[in-house]
Amino acid sequence: MMQLAIIGFGYSAAAIAREIRPQAGGIIVTVRSEAKAVALRAAGWDAQVFDGSVIPPRLAAALSDTTHLLVSAPPDEGGDPLLRAGLSRLAMPALARIAYLSTVGVYGDYQGGWVNEDTPPRPVSPRSLQRLDAEQAWQDFAACQNAELGIFRLSGIYGPGRSAIENLRAGTARRLVKPGQVFNRIHVGDIAGAVTVGLLGSGPLGILNLTDDEPCPPQDVVAHAAGLLGIEPPPEQPFETAELSPMARSFYGENKRVSNARIKARLGYAFRFPTYREGLRACLEAAGQAV
Repeated sequence: MMQLAIIGFGYSAAAIAREIRPQAGGIIVTVRSEAKAVALRAAGWDAQVFDGSVIPPRLAAALSDTTHLLVSAPPDEGGDPLLRAGLSRLAMPALARIAYLSTVGVYGDYQGGWVNEDTPPRPVSPRSLQRLDAEQAWQDFAACQNAELGIFRLSGIYGPGRSAIENLRAGTARRLVKPGQVFNRIHVGDIAGAVTVGLLGSGPLGILNLTDDEPCPPQDVVAHAAGLLGIEPPPEQPFETAELSPMARSFYGENKRVSNARIKARLGYAFRFPTYREGLRACLEAAGQAV
């Protein structure tokens, strides 16, 4: 029976955990604060605090019996937190499959061209450089453990509670226009679905882009969400004159179209929300206010 450990119980990892829970004999999850761990335990999760420095005894014991490992915690300047804390020094005889959540940011800028898993990464931002280094570290670890590793490179994540629908209602949505700029995105429901298929399967994984079918200008997504809500979209605003944080502006420095052909072929995965249209409709329905 599957014994799953989840390192970093954020938005995406929680969705995966809910999806895979019926198939798991046991799941242990980590968070960074005791308050969050207490809340999760009250909700029925075996939650442990892991601050990225030392693997606590309860987590170490669980990892020794782990058959499947999901890593969602991001790296920092010191590398991947679990590997840095000494995971390789633990005996993990049962470990069979690992899923690592990465980012399509590792590809860098391809000036609107198509990229796939064979495209050479050329990350620009420090966080994407850290991700690429972490991918290599997990590849090395998986090889030493003789475990199958899936590196899932995610596009911009959205879903219930985190979409253009909520931004419009909060009055924070903007339609920034940068000619030629496109982004891919991925609904959290497809993250849960695809990673679950990968973890439960027995075939090869490797590097897989987890992204939707339709890269498009970001202002189109906002306009569509406004249409679903029956409101006027915010006016278009030139990117050059917009006030943005350095991190927000950095996203617009990378322009590419990301292919998801491999994950469909390798996992046989059929996307629930192949474009933002289906995804935004689902976000609205999740709020009980579909139109």
